[in-house]
Amino acid sequence: METSSTHHIVESLTKAIVEHRLHPGAKLAEQKLADHFGVSRTLVRQAFFQLSQNRLIRLEPARGAFVAAPSVDEAKQVFAVRRMLETEMTRAFVRQVTPGKIKALREHVAQEKRAVANQDVPGRTELLGDFHVRMAELMGNEVLAEMLRELISRCSLITLMYQSTHAAEHSNDEHVDIVKALAAKDEVQAVRLMHEHLTHVEEHLTFDRKLPVSDISLALA
Repeated sequence: METSSTHHIVESLTKAIVEHRLHPGAKLAEQKLADHFGVSRTLVRQAFFQLSQNRLIRLEPARGAFVAAPSVDEAKQVFAVRRMLETEMTRAFVRQVTPGKIKALREHVAQEKRAVANQDVPGRTELLGDFHVRMAELMGNEVLAEMLRELISRCSLITLMYQSTHAAEHSNDEHVDIVKALAAKDEVQAVRLMHEHLTHVEEHLTFDRKLPVSDISLALA
């Protein structure tokens, strides 16, 4: 029971952070969360510890828990790691590509396009990040998928803090081009497009933007 309650708190807070309902720097009040979830403060603290391990929140002695606010340097490091991992993932994907895998990616990209067209900001943010995880899943590499999930969770904070508004549609178009190259089994083109795509996402971040603030009750409502 305790484990499932902690898991539920972790999932709810992660979702609120990833969907931009809880903003970087927001303070997470232990008692307020305990009341919200109907659990003890001990279980909330356990959830905080797990979230801090995933770099989604930071724990400060005598001050409490806060949604992580990644620095510009960390943002750049996360994208550097993603380029290393995902260019090699793309190379490997081409070598084991099947019509079924391409169909799954095309369906995913179509969902992204709908979310972008509907101006569904949380939906499109999640789907645009999940495209990369989906590639790893379709390859059957759960370790890579898990690593990408963690990096993309960190990226979702970074994009919330720094991304300009026109970038989502551009990302979707680039995903479409990547899938075309994968379907054609054009390894050189697919790897080049993936590298350029991640570079473009990083270049579209505006690092001098003021941070938003958020209220935890509204975020979890």
